[in-house]
Amino acid sequence: MMALIVVLILAVLALAAVALKLAPRRRPVALSAPAPGAGSRRILFPFVANALSQRALDAALRLARADDATLVPVFLACVPLHLPLDTPLPRQSDIAMRLQEAIEQRAAAFGIPVDARVERGRTARHALRQTIADETFARIVIAAATHGGQGFGPEDVAWLLEHAPGEIVVLRPGEEERLVPPPPRRRISSGARRRGGRDHHARRGHLLRF
Repeated sequence: MMALIVVLILAVLALAAVALKLAPRRRPVALSAPAPGAGSRRILFPFVANALSQRALDAALRLARADDATLVPVFLACVPLHLPLDTPLPRQSDIAMRLQEAIEQRAAAFGIPVDARVERGRTARHALRQTIADETFARIVIAAATHGGQGFGPEDVAWLLEHAPGEIVVLRPGEEERLVPPPPRRRISSGARRRGGRDHHARRGHLLRF
């Protein structure tokens, strides 16, 4: 009797082994990789005329490279109170274009895409408030003013830390670390302007509107 039970157990085990071999194997389900650019981010880099810090810009570019992000440099144009907010500002427009060009050249060396902006306001803080309300970003990099110079003072930095969303990086560069914009371009003939200037101005239309 005991021998019969052992034989039956061995038979069941043999049948189970055969069934496992014959059973179809399921292929593992591969998780789909995220689409290219799905994790891209935007780093806001606001600045004012005569206070563009190369060290702060390089820090923003290094962060953008580490995060696979787009740099969004925003020139903050200050409009005097006695003028309408949408009044033309040719001098600031020229400064903005040359500074943005310098930023684009610097960003190209880092391999970082740039999406330049211009924002108006009665003060730098007012323009910064408008920028925060209008733009989508994950991080802000700003250069604090040194020794009472132009740029973002302690009160502006404190206001930014209290009101701005996302991560905020504040640097205090030295006076000698300003990024010098390229000189104004030479005037070209009307024919050359019609041939090659249209695409250039279309790309920078957001700068020329002010």
